[in-house]
Amino acid sequence: MASHRKLRIATVAACAAVVAGGVTGCSQFDQPRADAGALPRQQDVRPVVAAPSPDPFKGLSADEIADKSVAATQSATSLRMTGRVVSEGQTVDVDFSVNDKAECTGKLKVQGGTAELRQKAKAAYMKGDERFWRASMTSQGLPEPQIDATLELLKGRWVKFPAGQEGSAELSGVCDLKALLDDLSKDEGARTGLTRGKDGRVGKTPTATLVKQKAAGERSVVSVAQQGKPYILRIVKTGGDEPGTVVLSAYDKPVKVVTPPADETVDLSRLDPGTRA
Repeated sequence: MASHRKLRIATVAACAAVVAGGVTGCSQFDQPRADAGALPRQQDVRPVVAAPSPDPFKGLSADEIADKSVAATQSATSLRMTGRVVSEGQTVDVDFSVNDKAECTGKLKVQGGTAELRQKAKAAYMKGDERFWRASMTSQGLPEPQIDATLELLKGRWVKFPAGQEGSAELSGVCDLKALLDDLSKDEGARTGLTRGKDGRVGKTPTATLVKQKAAGERSVVSVAQQGKPYILRIVKTGGDEPGTVVLSAYDKPVKVVTPPADETVDLSRLDPGTRA
């Protein structure tokens, strides 16, 4: 399922930036609002110097701060991820919340189309607008009449993917918090050789800035909370083939997922196998 893979790719790409040692920001998104449905808006970055006293990371190298931040982030029971990344040459906007009970809710935007995602009670649901579904099915080479017929069936409806049905594993992988966070520590060697940049803020939280400069001008910056647990709060990657900015927030907050009404849902089994998006 191409659209589902894009969301997973976006998620993995965001985490890969952390594994690679972080990130610098040339772009930033609004601090997430309470409404999990809104996609982030790009805005200018204006560095703000934070000077917490005492420095919670005093005496630690940048590599040691990175290790602490990864350990703290992996201990989270829930989080919200918003941002924009480039994957396989396409810009993908993501905004979703996920917890350690395999529940999630949110949106993604790719190729000008938008889709909502929910997972609860081991069933996953996705509802896309016409542009989203059309782009997904067109990319698979489906004939126009078949696309039009499927779009009519999907209009205003959620596609349900029961556990164990084809396509459900790809979609539910997005809602696997443990797998998402495990990606942070797959390559410990990539979190070496960091430098500590100028302190800043993400929202109202003062942050330490970890920087890694890589070959061919690729640069990564990770902002780590200096108050409370040293959670990773922002990742920015510039240069290279997959630049992007991701903000992590709402750590350990409840994730409310509403199961779509039955009369607004169409089971994947009702769709012709060739039309699966």
